[in-house]
Amino acid sequence: MTDIGIIGLGNMGGPMAANLSRAGHHVRGFDLSASACVAAAEQGVEIVEAASDVCTGAEVVITMLPSGEHVLDLYRNGGLLEAASPGTLFVDTSTIEVGESRLARDLAVKAGHRALDAPVSGGVVGATAGTLTFMVGGEAADFQNVEPILSVMGKRAVHCGASGAGQATKICNNMILAISMIGVSEAFVLGEALGVSHEALFNVVSTATGQCWALNTNCPVPGPVTTSPANSDFDPGFATALMVKDLGLSQRAADGAGVVTELGKHAHELYVHYSQQGGADRDFSGIINAVRESIEKEARA
Repeated sequence: MTDIGIIGLGNMGGPMAANLSRAGHHVRGFDLSASACVAAAEQGVEIVEAASDVCTGAEVVITMLPSGEHVLDLYRNGGLLEAASPGTLFVDTSTIEVGESRLARDLAVKAGHRALDAPVSGGVVGATAGTLTFMVGGEAADFQNVEPILSVMGKRAVHCGASGAGQATKICNNMILAISMIGVSEAFVLGEALGVSHEALFNVVSTATGQCWALNTNCPVPGPVTTSPANSDFDPGFATALMVKDLGLSQRAADGAGVVTELGKHAHELYVHYSQQGGADRDFSGIINAVRESIEKEARA
């Protein structure tokens, strides 16, 4: 049994904490949301009154927060680093900018601790099922130390390199995902126009060269994949607002590295537009509605 603290008990952090508790670890948790705390407590998580309290006796402290600003504020002003025992391993599973991640690591190390960036892929479904993929940046020895804990929350953990490499890998992955979902959506809309049924197109492409996660698991039309958000009016899943955030991270990273990502840039623009048109709280696969809207607009012109 490992003594673990976790800050952020929302859609992702809550199920992650629950899986750790069910596996026999002692988990202390904190969240600003009272309802999130109640839900986590029902899963065996000990709820504490302040974020820094999760560090009491903790060998590992996990953060799952909306932004780098939240992570850095906790590290700088939240009393987290001061409350932790020397050598505590901080594992940030949030998706934040590479530079912010490296700064968080530097703050932790300066305070006498260890730190890893370990963003995840798999969404709420993966967090609940314990099938997340962790992309980890930091010291190899620290990764080996925490891998058994990550294996409780996910099916795979990959050491991607030095500090920040996990975040870099995550934003590259999600840029691919966004581009793929737009391509899949355009193909289905084209298929509709040409008289090809959703089922027929899915049955062929899902086993042909066009297959991808965006199609096989998160198909943007109802029917072919019964568990996809398209069957429930695009309830997320992975919300469009989060995809916009991640694509923004990828584009800022690309600009900083002097890399041109034309498709990534266009995907960001399309998702920003869809988000502003009411899709922010819908699953990102709802971009198919924006594709249809664009085609209808062209037809009316």
